[in-house]
Amino acid sequence: MDVEQFRKAGYAAIDRICDYFYSLEKLPVVSKVEPGYLKGLIPAQAPEEGEDFSKVQDDYEKLILPGLTRWQHPSFFAYFPTGCTFEGILADLYSSSVANPGFNWSASPACTELEVITMDWAAKLLGLSPEFYNSSEVGGGVVQTSASDSVLVAVVAARSRYLTAHPETKIEDLVIYSTTQTHSLAKKAAVVLGLGIRSIAVKTEEKFSLRGGELRAALEEDTKLGKKPFIMIATVGSTSSGAVDNIGELGEVLKEHPDVWYHIDAAWAGVALACPEYRESLYLPEINEYATSFCTNFHKWGLVNFDFSAMWVRDRKLLTAALDVTPLYLRTKQGDEGTAIDYRNWHLGLGRKFRSLKLWFVLRSYGVSGFQNHIRKGIEMNNLFVNLLSESKTLELVTEPSLALTVFRVVPPSAEKYTLEEINGLNSQFFKTMSVRDDIMITQTNLNGVICIRFAVGSARTEEVHIRQGYGVIEREGAATVDTWLRART
Repeated sequence: MDVEQFRKAGYAAIDRICDYFYSLEKLPVVSKVEPGYLKGLIPAQAPEEGEDFSKVQDDYEKLILPGLTRWQHPSFFAYFPTGCTFEGILADLYSSSVANPGFNWSASPACTELEVITMDWAAKLLGLSPEFYNSSEVGGGVVQTSASDSVLVAVVAARSRYLTAHPETKIEDLVIYSTTQTHSLAKKAAVVLGLGIRSIAVKTEEKFSLRGGELRAALEEDTKLGKKPFIMIATVGSTSSGAVDNIGELGEVLKEHPDVWYHIDAAWAGVALACPEYRESLYLPEINEYATSFCTNFHKWGLVNFDFSAMWVRDRKLLTAALDVTPLYLRTKQGDEGTAIDYRNWHLGLGRKFRSLKLWFVLRSYGVSGFQNHIRKGIEMNNLFVNLLSESKTLELVTEPSLALTVFRVVPPSAEKYTLEEINGLNSQFFKTMSVRDDIMITQTNLNGVICIRFAVGSARTEEVHIRQGYGVIEREGAATVDTWLRART
Protein backbone atom coordinates (compact mmCIF):
# COMPACT_ATOMS: atom_id res chain seq x y z
CA MET A 1 0.00 0.00 0.00
CA ASP A 2 1.45 3.37 -0.98
CA VAL A 3 0.60 6.77 0.48
CA GLU A 4 -2.31 7.47 -1.86
CA GLN A 5 -3.74 4.00 -1.39
CA PHE A 6 -3.46 4.56 2.35
CA ARG A 7 -5.27 7.88 2.02
CA LYS A 8 -8.14 6.18 0.19
CA ALA A 9 -8.27 3.22 2.59
CA GLY A 10 -8.04 5.59 5.55
CA TYR A 11 -11.02 7.64 4.40
CA ALA A 12 -12.96 4.40 3.95
CA ALA A 13 -11.92 3.16 7.40
CA ILE A 14 -13.06 6.38 9.09
CA ASP A 15 -16.39 6.16 7.27
CA ARG A 16 -16.85 2.55 8.41
CA ILE A 17 -15.93 3.42 12.01
CA CYS A 18 -18.41 6.31 12.02
CA ASP A 19 -21.11 4.05 10.60
CA TYR A 20 -20.34 1.54 13.35
CA PHE A 21 -20.84 4.14 16.06
CA TYR A 22 -24.04 5.40 14.44
CA SER A 23 -25.42 1.85 14.48
CA LEU A 24 -23.97 0.82 17.85
CA GLU A 25 -27.12 1.23 19.91
CA LYS A 26 -29.07 -1.00 17.51
CA LEU A 27 -26.50 -3.79 17.70
CA PRO A 28 -26.45 -6.54 20.34
CA VAL A 29 -24.23 -5.84 23.35
CA VAL A 30 -22.95 -9.40 23.64
CA SER A 31 -21.38 -11.44 20.87
CA LYS A 32 -23.22 -14.71 20.36
CA VAL A 33 -20.57 -16.61 18.42
CA GLU A 34 -19.37 -19.97 19.68
CA PRO A 35 -15.73 -20.82 20.52
CA GLY A 36 -13.81 -21.60 17.35
CA TYR A 37 -16.22 -19.73 15.09
CA LEU A 38 -13.40 -18.17 13.05
CA LYS A 39 -11.70 -21.46 12.18
CA GLY A 40 -14.15 -22.22 9.42
CA LEU A 41 -14.14 -18.65 8.12
CA ILE A 42 -10.44 -17.81 7.88
CA PRO A 43 -7.93 -19.98 5.98
CA ALA A 44 -5.35 -21.93 7.95
CA GLN A 45 -2.51 -20.16 6.13
CA ALA A 46 -1.77 -16.61 5.05
CA PRO A 47 -2.44 -15.91 1.33
CA GLU A 48 0.47 -16.50 -1.04
CA GLU A 49 -0.27 -13.26 -2.89
CA GLY A 50 -1.51 -10.02 -1.41
CA GLU A 51 -5.20 -9.16 -1.59
CA ASP A 52 -6.96 -5.90 -2.34
CA PHE A 53 -7.29 -4.05 0.95
CA SER A 54 -10.97 -3.29 0.44
CA LYS A 55 -11.59 -7.03 0.75
CA VAL A 56 -9.66 -7.07 4.02
CA GLN A 57 -11.85 -4.25 5.34
CA ASP A 58 -14.98 -6.04 4.16
CA ASP A 59 -13.91 -9.18 6.01
CA TYR A 60 -13.30 -7.15 9.17
CA GLU A 61 -16.95 -6.13 9.14
CA LYS A 62 -18.23 -9.52 8.05
CA LEU A 63 -16.05 -11.82 10.15
CA ILE A 64 -14.59 -9.87 13.06
CA LEU A 65 -17.26 -7.42 14.19
CA PRO A 66 -19.82 -10.19 14.90
CA GLY A 67 -17.30 -11.74 17.28
CA LEU A 68 -16.78 -8.59 19.35
CA THR A 69 -18.56 -7.81 22.59
CA ARG A 70 -19.45 -4.12 22.34
CA TRP A 71 -17.91 -2.50 25.39
CA GLN A 72 -18.90 0.95 24.10
CA HIS A 73 -22.59 0.04 23.89
CA PRO A 74 -24.73 2.23 26.17
CA SER A 75 -26.23 -0.93 27.72
CA PHE A 76 -22.87 -2.47 28.62
CA PHE A 77 -22.82 -2.60 32.44
CA ALA A 78 -20.35 -5.43 32.99
CA TYR A 79 -16.87 -5.41 34.52
CA PHE A 80 -15.79 -1.77 34.46
CA PRO A 81 -16.04 0.54 31.43
CA THR A 82 -13.22 0.88 28.94
CA GLY A 83 -12.46 4.36 27.70
CA CYS A 84 -13.10 5.20 24.08
CA THR A 85 -13.22 8.68 22.61
CA PHE A 86 -12.72 9.87 19.08
CA GLU A 87 -9.82 11.95 20.37
CA GLY A 88 -8.21 8.76 21.64
CA ILE A 89 -8.82 6.95 18.36
CA LEU A 90 -7.13 9.76 16.44
CA ALA A 91 -4.23 9.84 18.89
CA ASP A 92 -3.67 6.13 18.36
CA LEU A 93 -3.73 6.71 14.62
CA TYR A 94 -1.13 9.47 14.87
CA SER A 95 0.97 7.40 17.28
CA SER A 96 0.93 4.42 14.93
CA SER A 97 1.93 6.63 12.02
CA VAL A 98 5.25 7.61 13.64
CA ALA A 99 5.86 4.16 15.19
CA ASN A 100 8.37 5.33 17.79
CA PRO A 101 9.35 2.90 20.57
CA GLY A 102 10.29 5.85 22.83
CA PHE A 103 12.43 3.93 25.32
CA ASN A 104 14.71 6.90 26.02
CA TRP A 105 14.81 10.61 25.25
CA SER A 106 17.04 10.39 22.18
CA ALA A 107 14.89 7.63 20.66
CA SER A 108 12.23 10.31 20.23
CA PRO A 109 12.39 13.40 22.46
CA ALA A 110 8.71 14.32 22.12
CA CYS A 111 7.59 10.89 23.37
CA THR A 112 9.44 11.35 26.63
CA GLU A 113 8.77 15.04 27.12
CA LEU A 114 5.04 14.84 26.44
CA GLU A 115 4.73 12.00 28.94
CA VAL A 116 6.61 14.03 31.55
CA ILE A 117 4.27 16.98 31.05
CA THR A 118 0.94 15.15 30.69
CA MET A 119 1.58 12.97 33.72
CA ASP A 120 1.97 16.19 35.70
CA TRP A 121 -1.27 17.43 34.12
CA ALA A 122 -2.98 14.24 35.29
CA ALA A 123 -1.47 14.46 38.78
CA LYS A 124 -2.81 18.01 39.14
CA LEU A 125 -6.19 16.94 37.72
CA LEU A 126 -6.49 14.29 40.45
CA GLY A 127 -5.15 16.50 43.23
CA LEU A 128 -1.98 14.53 43.91
CA SER A 129 0.72 16.15 45.99
CA PRO A 130 3.53 17.98 44.13
CA GLU A 131 5.85 15.29 45.52
CA PHE A 132 4.43 13.02 42.80
CA TYR A 133 5.06 15.48 39.95
CA ASN A 134 7.79 14.87 37.42
CA SER A 135 8.68 18.53 37.82
CA SER A 136 9.67 17.79 41.43
CA GLU A 137 12.63 15.83 40.04
CA VAL A 138 12.21 13.48 43.00
CA GLY A 139 8.93 11.67 42.43
CA GLY A 140 7.13 11.37 39.13
CA GLY A 141 4.59 9.72 36.88
CA VAL A 142 4.89 7.09 34.18
CA VAL A 143 2.42 5.44 31.81
CA GLN A 144 2.16 1.67 32.28
CA THR A 145 0.08 -0.71 30.18
CA SER A 146 -2.26 -1.85 32.97
CA ALA A 147 -2.76 -1.74 36.71
CA SER A 148 -1.33 -5.26 36.81
CA ASP A 149 1.90 -3.95 35.31
CA SER A 150 1.88 -1.03 37.73
CA VAL A 151 1.62 -3.43 40.66
CA LEU A 152 4.29 -5.70 39.22
CA VAL A 153 6.65 -2.73 38.88
CA ALA A 154 5.86 -1.66 42.45
CA VAL A 155 6.50 -5.17 43.79
CA VAL A 156 9.82 -5.43 41.92
CA ALA A 157 10.93 -2.06 43.28
CA ALA A 158 9.70 -2.85 46.79
CA ARG A 159 11.52 -6.18 46.78
CA SER A 160 14.74 -4.51 45.62
CA ARG A 161 14.48 -1.83 48.30
CA TYR A 162 13.81 -4.36 51.04
CA LEU A 163 16.62 -6.73 50.04
CA THR A 164 19.06 -3.84 49.75
CA ALA A 165 18.21 -2.78 53.29
CA HIS A 166 18.12 -6.38 54.58
CA PRO A 167 20.47 -8.46 52.40
CA GLU A 168 20.29 -11.40 54.81
CA THR A 169 16.59 -11.91 53.99
CA LYS A 170 15.61 -15.14 52.25
CA ILE A 171 13.38 -14.74 49.20
CA GLU A 172 10.98 -17.36 50.53
CA ASP A 173 10.35 -15.22 53.61
CA LEU A 174 9.14 -12.21 51.63
CA VAL A 175 5.36 -11.65 51.68
CA ILE A 176 3.09 -9.43 49.59
CA TYR A 177 0.12 -8.08 51.54
CA SER A 178 -3.28 -7.63 49.92
CA THR A 179 -6.88 -8.29 50.99
CA THR A 180 -9.52 -10.82 50.09
CA GLN A 181 -11.08 -8.12 47.89
CA THR A 182 -7.88 -7.06 46.13
CA HIS A 183 -7.89 -7.51 42.35
CA SER A 184 -6.21 -10.65 41.01
CA LEU A 185 -3.26 -8.47 40.00
CA ALA A 186 -1.71 -9.01 43.45
CA LYS A 187 -1.75 -12.79 43.15
CA LYS A 188 -0.51 -12.54 39.57
CA ALA A 189 2.50 -10.51 40.76
CA ALA A 190 3.21 -13.14 43.41
CA VAL A 191 3.05 -15.93 40.82
CA VAL A 192 5.25 -14.10 38.32
CA LEU A 193 7.92 -13.27 40.91
CA GLY A 194 7.70 -16.48 42.92
CA LEU A 195 6.81 -14.69 46.14
CA GLY A 196 4.48 -15.41 49.01
CA ILE A 197 1.23 -13.49 49.40
CA ARG A 198 -1.19 -12.99 52.26
CA SER A 199 -4.73 -11.86 51.54
CA ILE A 200 -6.01 -10.28 54.74
CA ALA A 201 -9.71 -10.93 55.31
CA VAL A 202 -12.07 -7.95 55.19
CA LYS A 203 -15.42 -7.82 56.94
CA THR A 204 -18.86 -7.33 55.46
CA GLU A 205 -19.77 -4.95 58.28
CA GLU A 206 -16.77 -2.79 57.35
CA LYS A 207 -18.06 -2.55 53.78
CA PHE A 208 -15.20 -4.84 52.68
CA SER A 209 -12.65 -2.20 53.67
CA LEU A 210 -9.36 -3.17 55.31
CA ARG A 211 -8.88 -1.39 58.64
CA GLY A 212 -5.69 -0.62 60.50
CA GLY A 213 -6.34 -3.17 63.25
CA GLU A 214 -6.42 -6.09 60.83
CA LEU A 215 -3.19 -4.95 59.17
CA ARG A 216 -1.45 -4.52 62.52
CA ALA A 217 -2.49 -8.00 63.64
CA ALA A 218 -1.21 -9.56 60.40
CA LEU A 219 2.13 -7.75 60.68
CA GLU A 220 2.59 -8.87 64.28
CA GLU A 221 1.67 -12.46 63.46
CA ASP A 222 3.96 -12.71 60.43
CA THR A 223 6.85 -11.03 62.22
CA LYS A 224 6.69 -13.68 64.95
CA LEU A 225 6.80 -16.36 62.24
CA GLY A 226 9.89 -14.84 60.68
CA LYS A 227 8.04 -13.64 57.59
CA LYS A 228 8.99 -10.37 55.93
CA PRO A 229 6.04 -8.35 54.61
CA PHE A 230 7.57 -5.83 52.21
CA ILE A 231 4.65 -4.30 50.30
CA MET A 232 1.02 -3.51 51.14
CA ILE A 233 -1.34 -3.25 48.17
CA ALA A 234 -4.39 -1.26 49.26
CA THR A 235 -7.41 -0.61 47.09
CA VAL A 236 -9.48 2.48 46.37
CA GLY A 237 -12.53 1.11 44.56
CA SER A 238 -12.39 -2.70 44.49
CA THR A 239 -13.61 -4.63 41.47
CA SER A 240 -16.25 -6.67 43.27
CA SER A 241 -17.91 -3.97 45.33
CA GLY A 242 -16.12 -0.64 44.90
CA ALA A 243 -14.76 -0.98 48.44
CA VAL A 244 -12.20 1.53 49.67
CA ASP A 245 -9.59 0.42 52.18
CA ASN A 246 -9.02 2.79 55.09
CA ILE A 247 -5.94 4.44 53.60
CA GLY A 248 -5.31 6.63 56.64
CA GLU A 249 -5.44 3.87 59.24
CA LEU A 250 -3.25 1.61 57.13
CA GLY A 251 -0.79 4.44 56.59
CA GLU A 252 -0.50 5.08 60.32
CA VAL A 253 0.27 1.41 60.93
CA LEU A 254 2.85 1.34 58.15
CA LYS A 255 4.65 4.35 59.64
CA GLU A 256 5.83 1.84 62.24
CA HIS A 257 7.10 -0.39 59.41
CA PRO A 258 9.00 1.98 57.09
CA ASP A 259 10.46 -0.89 55.06
CA VAL A 260 6.98 -1.82 53.79
CA TRP A 261 6.12 -0.20 50.45
CA TYR A 262 2.59 1.26 50.37
CA HIS A 263 0.98 0.93 46.94
CA ILE A 264 -2.52 2.28 46.29
CA ASP A 265 -4.40 0.54 43.49
CA ALA A 266 -7.18 2.88 42.35
CA ALA A 267 -7.47 1.38 38.87
CA TRP A 268 -11.17 2.18 38.48
CA ALA A 269 -12.09 4.79 41.09
CA GLY A 270 -8.95 6.89 40.97
CA VAL A 271 -10.13 9.13 38.15
CA ALA A 272 -13.05 10.26 40.35
CA LEU A 273 -10.46 12.22 42.33
CA ALA A 274 -10.77 14.76 39.51
CA CYS A 275 -14.00 15.84 41.25
CA PRO A 276 -13.20 17.64 44.52
CA GLU A 277 -16.41 16.42 46.18
CA TYR A 278 -15.13 12.80 46.19
CA ARG A 279 -11.59 13.43 47.40
CA GLU A 280 -12.32 13.02 51.09
CA SER A 281 -14.27 9.75 50.74
CA LEU A 282 -11.55 8.37 48.45
CA TYR A 283 -8.84 9.37 50.94
CA LEU A 284 -6.90 11.78 48.75
CA PRO A 285 -5.26 13.59 51.71
CA GLU A 286 -4.13 10.23 53.11
CA ILE A 287 -2.88 9.05 49.71
CA ASN A 288 -0.80 12.20 49.48
CA GLU A 289 0.54 11.71 52.99
CA TYR A 290 1.31 8.00 53.06
CA ALA A 291 1.48 6.37 49.61
CA THR A 292 4.77 5.19 48.17
CA SER A 293 3.09 4.70 44.80
CA PHE A 294 -0.37 5.24 43.31
CA CYS A 295 -2.04 3.94 40.18
CA THR A 296 -5.25 4.62 38.25
CA ASN A 297 -6.37 3.51 34.81
CA PHE A 298 -7.45 6.33 32.53
CA HIS A 299 -8.43 3.60 30.07
CA LYS A 300 -11.28 2.51 32.34
CA TRP A 301 -13.46 5.44 33.37
CA GLY A 302 -11.09 8.19 32.24
CA LEU A 303 -11.97 8.63 28.55
CA VAL A 304 -8.58 7.44 27.26
CA ASN A 305 -8.53 4.49 24.88
CA PHE A 306 -6.89 1.28 26.08
CA ASP A 307 -4.13 0.99 27.18
CA PHE A 308 -3.21 3.74 29.65
CA SER A 309 -2.44 3.01 33.29
CA ALA A 310 -1.06 6.04 35.14
CA MET A 311 1.42 5.29 37.93
CA TRP A 312 3.09 7.78 40.24
CA VAL A 313 5.90 7.25 42.75
CA ARG A 314 7.07 9.46 45.57
CA ASP A 315 10.73 8.64 44.85
CA ARG A 316 11.68 7.79 41.26
CA LYS A 317 15.06 6.42 42.36
CA LEU A 318 13.26 3.46 43.91
CA LEU A 319 12.19 2.44 40.40
CA THR A 320 15.46 3.10 38.64
CA ALA A 321 17.48 1.36 41.36
CA ALA A 322 15.50 -1.81 40.68
CA LEU A 323 14.99 -1.57 36.92
CA ASP A 324 17.96 0.29 35.43
CA VAL A 325 19.78 -2.05 33.06
CA THR A 326 21.91 0.00 30.66
CA PRO A 327 24.17 -1.79 28.19
CA LEU A 328 26.46 0.41 26.12
CA TYR A 329 24.08 0.49 23.14
CA LEU A 330 21.39 2.11 25.32
CA ARG A 331 23.61 4.73 26.92
CA THR A 332 22.96 8.32 25.92
CA LYS A 333 24.48 11.67 26.72
CA GLN A 334 21.18 12.87 28.21
CA GLY A 335 20.83 9.77 30.36
CA ASP A 336 24.40 9.98 31.64
CA GLU A 337 23.98 13.66 32.48
CA GLY A 338 20.55 13.16 34.04
CA THR A 339 19.03 15.89 31.89
CA ALA A 340 16.17 13.69 30.66
CA ILE A 341 14.12 10.79 32.01
CA ASP A 342 14.80 7.36 30.53
CA TYR A 343 11.35 5.84 30.99
CA ARG A 344 12.64 2.38 30.06
CA ASN A 345 13.99 2.29 33.63
CA TRP A 346 10.55 3.00 35.09
CA HIS A 347 8.81 -0.11 33.76
CA LEU A 348 9.47 -3.70 32.75
CA GLY A 349 9.81 -3.53 28.99
CA LEU A 350 12.20 -1.63 26.76
CA GLY A 351 10.03 -0.38 23.90
CA ARG A 352 7.15 1.92 24.78
CA LYS A 353 4.14 3.08 22.79
CA PHE A 354 3.51 6.81 22.47
CA ARG A 355 0.58 6.60 24.92
CA SER A 356 0.85 10.11 26.34
CA LEU A 357 -0.48 11.46 23.05
CA LYS A 358 -3.91 10.01 23.93
CA LEU A 359 -4.09 11.76 27.28
CA TRP A 360 -2.91 15.02 25.73
CA PHE A 361 -5.59 14.87 23.03
CA VAL A 362 -8.35 13.95 25.50
CA LEU A 363 -7.54 16.54 28.18
CA ARG A 364 -7.11 19.32 25.64
CA SER A 365 -10.39 18.46 23.94
CA TYR A 366 -12.49 17.86 27.08
CA GLY A 367 -10.74 20.19 29.48
CA VAL A 368 -10.83 19.64 33.22
CA SER A 369 -14.52 20.59 33.41
CA GLY A 370 -15.49 18.21 30.63
CA PHE A 371 -13.59 15.38 32.30
CA GLN A 372 -15.30 16.12 35.62
CA ASN A 373 -18.71 16.24 33.93
CA HIS A 374 -18.12 12.79 32.47
CA ILE A 375 -17.35 11.34 35.92
CA ARG A 376 -20.31 13.09 37.53
CA LYS A 377 -22.64 11.88 34.81
CA GLY A 378 -21.65 8.25 35.44
CA ILE A 379 -22.35 8.65 39.14
CA GLU A 380 -25.65 10.39 38.41
CA MET A 381 -26.71 7.52 36.12
CA ASN A 382 -25.82 5.00 38.82
CA ASN A 383 -27.80 6.97 41.40
CA LEU A 384 -30.82 6.72 39.10
CA PHE A 385 -30.39 2.94 38.97
CA VAL A 386 -30.15 2.79 42.77
CA ASN A 387 -33.33 4.86 43.14
CA LEU A 388 -35.19 2.53 40.79
CA LEU A 389 -33.86 -0.53 42.60
CA SER A 390 -34.97 0.85 45.97
CA GLU A 391 -38.61 0.51 44.85
CA SER A 392 -38.21 -3.15 43.88
CA LYS A 393 -39.62 -6.05 45.88
CA THR A 394 -37.38 -8.48 44.00
CA LEU A 395 -33.98 -6.78 44.13
CA GLU A 396 -31.95 -5.63 47.13
CA LEU A 397 -28.61 -3.94 47.65
CA VAL A 398 -25.85 -6.17 48.97
CA THR A 399 -23.55 -3.31 49.93
CA GLU A 400 -23.62 0.46 49.73
CA PRO A 401 -23.31 1.76 46.14
CA SER A 402 -19.86 3.07 45.27
CA LEU A 403 -19.61 5.94 42.77
CA ALA A 404 -20.88 4.37 39.52
CA LEU A 405 -21.09 0.76 40.76
CA THR A 406 -24.06 -0.98 42.36
CA VAL A 407 -24.01 -4.52 43.74
CA PHE A 408 -27.37 -6.20 44.30
CA ARG A 409 -29.04 -9.58 44.39
CA VAL A 410 -32.41 -11.15 43.69
CA VAL A 411 -34.44 -12.18 46.75
CA PRO A 412 -37.70 -14.14 47.09
CA PRO A 413 -40.62 -13.02 49.27
CA SER A 414 -39.95 -13.74 52.95
CA ALA A 415 -36.27 -14.18 52.17
CA GLU A 416 -35.48 -14.87 55.82
CA LYS A 417 -37.07 -18.32 55.42
CA TYR A 418 -34.32 -19.45 53.06
CA THR A 419 -30.68 -20.31 53.60
CA LEU A 420 -27.84 -18.35 52.05
CA GLU A 421 -27.05 -21.35 49.88
CA GLU A 422 -30.61 -21.39 48.54
CA ILE A 423 -30.62 -17.66 47.75
CA ASN A 424 -27.18 -17.99 46.16
CA GLY A 425 -28.64 -20.68 43.92
CA LEU A 426 -31.47 -18.32 42.97
CA ASN A 427 -28.98 -15.63 41.99
CA SER A 428 -26.86 -18.04 39.99
CA GLN A 429 -30.02 -19.02 38.13
CA PHE A 430 -30.86 -15.35 37.56
CA PHE A 431 -27.39 -14.62 36.20
CA LYS A 432 -27.63 -17.55 33.78
CA THR A 433 -30.91 -16.13 32.53
CA MET A 434 -29.41 -12.69 32.07
CA SER A 435 -26.36 -14.13 30.31
CA VAL A 436 -28.55 -15.49 27.53
CA ARG A 437 -29.68 -11.99 26.61
CA ASP A 438 -27.74 -9.94 24.09
CA ASP A 439 -29.32 -6.53 24.79
CA ILE A 440 -27.58 -5.96 28.14
CA MET A 441 -24.45 -7.23 29.85
CA ILE A 442 -23.78 -7.45 33.59
CA THR A 443 -21.40 -9.55 35.70
CA GLN A 444 -21.62 -11.54 38.92
CA THR A 445 -19.37 -11.67 41.96
CA ASN A 446 -19.04 -13.24 45.40
CA LEU A 447 -18.86 -11.02 48.48
CA ASN A 448 -17.88 -13.07 51.52
CA GLY A 449 -20.00 -15.98 50.37
CA VAL A 450 -22.90 -13.96 48.95
CA ILE A 451 -23.49 -14.44 45.21
CA CYS A 452 -24.53 -11.09 43.78
CA ILE A 453 -24.70 -9.02 40.62
CA ARG A 454 -22.61 -6.00 39.61
CA PHE A 455 -24.07 -3.09 37.63
CA ALA A 456 -21.28 -0.75 36.53
CA VAL A 457 -22.02 2.49 34.69
CA GLY A 458 -19.33 4.31 32.77
CA SER A 459 -19.86 4.42 29.03
CA ALA A 460 -19.92 8.00 27.78
CA ARG A 461 -22.89 6.98 25.62
CA THR A 462 -25.10 5.77 28.48
CA GLU A 463 -28.11 8.02 29.06
CA GLU A 464 -31.11 7.92 31.39
CA VAL A 465 -33.14 5.93 28.87
CA HIS A 466 -30.56 3.12 28.90
CA ILE A 467 -30.53 2.99 32.70
CA ARG A 468 -34.31 2.73 32.78
CA GLN A 469 -34.33 0.10 30.04
CA GLY A 470 -31.61 -1.87 31.80
CA TYR A 471 -33.38 -1.72 35.12
CA GLY A 472 -36.63 -2.81 33.47
CA VAL A 473 -34.97 -5.88 31.98
CA ILE A 474 -33.30 -6.78 35.28
CA GLU A 475 -36.51 -6.31 37.28
CA ARG A 476 -38.61 -8.40 34.87
CA GLU A 477 -36.06 -11.19 34.59
CA GLY A 478 -35.54 -11.13 38.34
CA ALA A 479 -39.25 -11.47 39.04
CA ALA A 480 -39.60 -14.24 36.45
CA THR A 481 -36.63 -16.12 37.91
CA VAL A 482 -38.06 -15.88 41.42
CA ASP A 483 -41.42 -17.14 40.17
CA THR A 484 -39.81 -20.11 38.39
CA TRP A 485 -37.61 -20.83 41.43
CA LEU A 486 -40.59 -20.81 43.81
CA ARG A 487 -42.72 -23.04 41.58
CA ALA A 488 -39.88 -25.55 41.34
CA ARG A 489 -39.86 -25.79 45.13
CA THR A 490 -43.56 -26.63 45.48
